[in-house]
Order: sequence, then C-alpha cells, then structure tokens
Amino acid sequence: MRMKDKVAVVTGAGPGLGKAIAVTLAREGAKVVICDVSDASLDEARREIEEAGGTCLAVRCDVSSSAEVHDLFAAAVEQFGTVHALVNNAALTPNRPIDTERRNTLYAYLQTPVERDSLRFTSEITDEEWLRYWDVNVHGVFYCTREALRLMEPQRYGRIVNIASIAGISARSAHSPHYSATKGAVVAFTRSVALEVAGANIFVNAMAPGGVATPAFNGYLEQIGETGRNRLWQSCPAGRFGSVDEYASTVLHLASDEHYLVGQAISPNGGSAI
Repeated sequence: MRMKDKVAVVTGAGPGLGKAIAVTLAREGAKVVICDVSDASLDEARREIEEAGGTCLAVRCDVSSSAEVHDLFAAAVEQFGTVHALVNNAALTPNRPIDTERRNTLYAYLQTPVERDSLRFTSEITDEEWLRYWDVNVHGVFYCTREALRLMEPQRYGRIVNIASIAGISARSAHSPHYSATKGAVVAFTRSVALEVAGANIFVNAMAPGGVATPAFNGYLEQIGETGRNRLWQSCPAGRFGSVDEYASTVLHLASDEHYLVGQAISPNGGSAI
C-alpha cells in the first residue's frame, strides 16, 4: 500500500489515463479527490474507484478557472484534512481535423526520403484555440500547483506529478504545435518549481508519455488511417503503444515515497520519439 494514509488530487480523472491513475492510487491506499468537466465521466470514475475498494470525492472542476480550482482544494481539505499528492492530468489534446490532403502529407512526414509539403496547421490556428490550450494545459497546472503548495509547504511534505507529453520534449507532434508548446511549458514549469520546493520535502516531477491507448489518441489514429497507424507502430521499437495502466504505474511511483527524483521528465514511450 504505497499511498496508505495519503490524500491525492487527480485532475482530468474522468476518462482515459486520468481515471487509470486515480484507480491505481486508490488501490494503493490513497484517498482520492478526482475532478473533471464531465459529470458522467466523474460518476463512472468514482464508481470504478469505489469498486476497487477506494475512497473517493468527485468534484466537477474546470482547471482553467482559478476560482474553481480553489474550491476543489477547499473541498479536499474539508473532506480529508489536507492534500499529500497532486497529479496534474487535465489537458486538451490535439483535435484538429485531418482531411485527406493533410493525411497524405502526414504520411510523407512519417517516412524518408520523400517529397514533403506543409501540413498547414499553425497558419490556421485561431487566437481562441491557441489561448484555450494555454488556459487548460498550462494555467490549469499552475492554479492546481499553487493551491497544492499552500497545503504542502506548511506540512513540509508533498508529491506533484505533472502529465506532460513526448510532444513537449521532442516536438514531433507535427499536427499540433499549440499542444506541443503547452506541454513543453509544463516540463519547464516542473523543473523550475521542483528546484524551489525540494528543500521542503516536496518532490515535483513530470511524466511525458508517448503514444497511449486513450479515447483521444485512438481518435487521432482513426483520422490518420491504416497507413499512418502502421507507420507510427513501425517507428516504435516496442512495436505497440503503452496502456493506461502502464503509464499509471509510473505516476504511482512518482507520487509515492519510493524515489529520490526531483525535476525529472520521465518519458515512458516504448523507445519511440513519437
């Protein structure tokens, strides 16, 4: 029970990876506070956590709102007294449509040598789309981290895990520069805050996953078609993408007391740079 007597907040815990992380922490003894913007997803995640024998508080919260984040942590304190661990998982993922012409260009991008052309994503991103990604993926991480540190610093203990992406390290996500930019910012934020608070026994790290079998990523795989999927799989030495449970186990390690990691961006990716 690596999280026995610990209280953990997991954002974006409704679907996919966030839910797997929350369930994993609960199975290891944590009292889990989950949030999401979807009531239906929250209810499903809460049921799975309780079926796994865990204790759960579900709170609807948009992490891009500092006021809602404040209320999230206030609810956690009211219910459980404090917060020991935070997993900043909530994020917008790439969702721009990939039409036939773009898909063919993306195929060219995934192989060498070939004739290539611009995918024309950056030139079509609107101000609103760009800012919304930063509001959720970066501002949300900051708001949650700030609230968590206000509890962790006085108790001189805490673990914060920020979910970044391989796209924020290698920037090879050619169809989503706004996503890559925000995840790169998460990595830099992680390293800076980690140096600031390590002396108070608060360890801050990031996990930067490669391809992970979530509904959002599966939607991208559908868009790029069979040829694109085959080329992505061929580019991964492990020959497959990771499961949500494999990534959740990495987060569990970073959220526990079983390491001496500070300011690291660990990237489970099967050997792939994708």
